[in-house]
Amino acid sequence: MKKLLGLIILGFIVTSSVVALAVSSLLVVYPPNNHQTSAEKIFLIGTAPPDGQVLINGKPINRSQAGHFAPSFPLQLGENLFAVRHQNQELKIQVTRLATQPELPQGLAFAKDSLIPAADIARLPGELICFSAIAPPNASVSVNLANQTISLAPQPQQVRLPSNSAALTGSNQPTAQSTPGKYEGCTTVEQPSSLANHNNIISAGQSIDLGKPEFQLTLNGKTITQTGTGNIQILSPANLEVVEVVADAGVARTGPSTDYSRLTPLVKGTQASITGSEGEWLRLDYGGWINSRETRVLRGAIAPRTNIRSVGYRRLPSKTEIVFPLQVPVPVSVQQSDDNFTLTLYNTTAQTDTIRLDDDPLISRLDWQQVVPGQAQYTFKLKKPQQWGYKLRYDDTTLVLALRHPPTMGRERQKPLSGIKILLDPGHGGKESGAVGPNGYAEKEVNLVVSKLFRDELVKLGATVVMTRETDVEVSLGDRMAMIDREEPAIALSIHYNALPDSGDAENTKGIGTFWYHPQAHSLAIFMQNYLVKKLNRPSYGVFWNNLALTRPSAASSVLLELGFMINPQEFEWLTNSQEQKKLAKALANGVVEWFKTSQ
Repeated sequence: MKKLLGLIILGFIVTSSVVALAVSSLLVVYPPNNHQTSAEKIFLIGTAPPDGQVLINGKPINRSQAGHFAPSFPLQLGENLFAVRHQNQELKIQVTRLATQPELPQGLAFAKDSLIPAADIARLPGELICFSAIAPPNASVSVNLANQTISLAPQPQQVRLPSNSAALTGSNQPTAQSTPGKYEGCTTVEQPSSLANHNNIISAGQSIDLGKPEFQLTLNGKTITQTGTGNIQILSPANLEVVEVVADAGVARTGPSTDYSRLTPLVKGTQASITGSEGEWLRLDYGGWINSRETRVLRGAIAPRTNIRSVGYRRLPSKTEIVFPLQVPVPVSVQQSDDNFTLTLYNTTAQTDTIRLDDDPLISRLDWQQVVPGQAQYTFKLKKPQQWGYKLRYDDTTLVLALRHPPTMGRERQKPLSGIKILLDPGHGGKESGAVGPNGYAEKEVNLVVSKLFRDELVKLGATVVMTRETDVEVSLGDRMAMIDREEPAIALSIHYNALPDSGDAENTKGIGTFWYHPQAHSLAIFMQNYLVKKLNRPSYGVFWNNLALTRPSAASSVLLELGFMINPQEFEWLTNSQEQKKLAKALANGVVEWFKTSQ
């Protein structure tokens, strides 16, 4: 989620001490001067002494009792100047709104950086290869590739999807968008044997390098050509390269960039064939994409395929391990529902006749099926709907799935959380300030204050509490996630305070929000959201599924709490009030107790 930068217009750094001090001068903490955005509006966040009015471009604005403000203003394309005045002080802030549409070229030319593909690509024979360019209307555009000419046709009005962050501002509806001058066209290249006479062919059964496409533009009887930046290669299905995942949890996605959705992470050691590529991204044979930096090529390896026979079972004190002996580590995916846990093994053929599964505290039954050729699926029927975390690993070529058992609550009435480990993550820290309040108070500070109060309440109730940080230090997201994986708490809660994208309404958006990712965390997220809103009489911002770093760990039910909006003038006063912070900490701890009672 986008967080506001801790940039202060007046050229000095505001420390956390300002939260307890009266502001003696006009201050604007966001946006910084010369800010650039593609949003249609912007909010100005700041504060001034409560007496007198604050004027922006000559008009008075609303302020909180303490003098804070966060009004929004529309932006015109290009430069926008805001004059913020309080009594005899004035600040001037320039915001530039950037165009989201590419600029049409003037005369006989392609628009800058508009030729697609822009990166090197590799595809299998028969797959679509598509090209696009932006050129003047009424032009004739084509591509020459390997002695083939592909016409690019002008495209009609298209629908533009909003960004993912639009869901945070309630504005996530598609809009019609006219893109004049956009030309597109596709082609296929068949089996390599059909290109036996192509100059770039190396030998039968090897990949073919088709080179870079030549784009041609004709307008008013004049013609230009421009070479594309992306090289095109056709892979040989008989000689696909094989890679091994070297990252601890390889990030698999639905497409070749970080804009695409995440799939189940690929376990370290996973092997798969490369069936396509785009830039530094590799498409693996089961369908997922991974960045090449998280892999290594296995020279001479053949396409990974495995059979699976018997399935093993190990019951340990706090978890059950299911053991899948394989011939080679293959990609897997996980799907959770209320009382099912489903594991799919790709490039796998079942020869399963025997599965051992004793009477288990977690699992009632294990079913399997060969879904389609090359996909074996194992479904665990669970005794209770609440799941408590899982881990996947490869021991050589053997896949091990560990399913965690439910924790046992303490029997002492005063210490119901005895024996339960809880991880608290105070968000941000060090150079990572997080969101910034109207007077410059950083989110990282209030996160830590409330987390410590929350910890103390949990300890009173008998819990063992692990903190990702206890001082103002920077802890990477990877280290925080690794701590959850290592500590294996019963639950993990990340404590944050909220902000909005530039297009949001900082003045009127407030409330508690909760974020979850794995279905095993959904119950906790819903319960804590409802409990806090009711007990504290606070507005509800909503419950969101989101693949945030601190919701992604699978070893425990992990939830991220946004306990209010730093950028909302009124809510900022509530969330920095020490007495209200103590009430919040007590409500958080009591909510955890009540959730554990309902989930047993």
